[in-house]
Amino acid sequence: MRTAEAIHLVAAARTDADLFGADEPARRYRELVAALHPDRVPADSAVRAEATEAFVRVTTRWRARRVTVLGGYRIGAPAHSGDLADLYDVGADRLLKLPRRPTDNDLMAREAHALRALAERGDPRYLPYVPRLVEEFRHRDPDTGAERRVTVLATAPGLHDLTEVRRAYPDGLDARDAAWMWRRLLVALGLAHRAGVVHGAVLPPHVLIEPDGHGVVLVDWCFSVVDGGAVPALVPGHEDWYPAEVVAKRPCGPGTDIAMATRCMTWLMGPRAPRELLAFAQGCLRPALNARPGDAWRLLRELDEVLDRLYGPRTFRPFTLNP
Repeated sequence: MRTAEAIHLVAAARTDADLFGADEPARRYRELVAALHPDRVPADSAVRAEATEAFVRVTTRWRARRVTVLGGYRIGAPAHSGDLADLYDVGADRLLKLPRRPTDNDLMAREAHALRALAERGDPRYLPYVPRLVEEFRHRDPDTGAERRVTVLATAPGLHDLTEVRRAYPDGLDARDAAWMWRRLLVALGLAHRAGVVHGAVLPPHVLIEPDGHGVVLVDWCFSVVDGGAVPALVPGHEDWYPAEVVAKRPCGPGTDIAMATRCMTWLMGPRAPRELLAFAQGCLRPALNARPGDAWRLLRELDEVLDRLYGPRTFRPFTLNP
């Protein structure tokens, strides 16, 4: 964005929506600041004074809108940004999830439906492996009139996704560390599948671990399927992670999640994956859905057998993201 264009935009804007847009306000804010910042506009420029004034107006309005009350929750800057929504820390280990675009309300509704199904049908012993739906409500933007579905989720603190794990271990994760993550991810899938829910997007950013206690939480159920059907959409940037039935928009099943979870684990281990675990993984990655394992609990027992042959009886192995 050119400086003159930014000055004109600021001068013409009557509302925050005019200034920052409705879809990606943070991106528009960064563009405006980059175009107007006093360090970026030459001192001898004819528009230097106008640019500085516009810069002050932009930053003042942005700060004013960064603390908002939604459904009784005060939110500031996002704590995390997901595939389609921003997440705000609202205290008490709760996150408020606000979609960036109203067109994604249907996916937000899918997540709420899936989490209710898990809470109602799932084995209570394993519910900590998924977020808990605290409440949901609608929020109408006073500037644009756009309505968004908002959810408030409860989950555990101190979580890190598998992308962070791979970043910490770029040469591959020791299979003994990957083993507890794999086992617990299968527990989360076993819980979901017995409740009739397929996650539909078991990807590294959606698998969270708690390093000290070896916890796993499977998040972002916006692409889920309850009681059969096709996955509604692919997560941008991860198109090649999906099995064939998802890409072809065919009905999915437990084997869909199992294939994607397996891909996460082999990706984590990289070249450090033992031959025996790679052979096990190949059976979970067969092209046809009906040729893959479809029972996560049974698969967990089979994985334990492989791990026992490789490493003997299970022992607790401390894990850190600071190798």
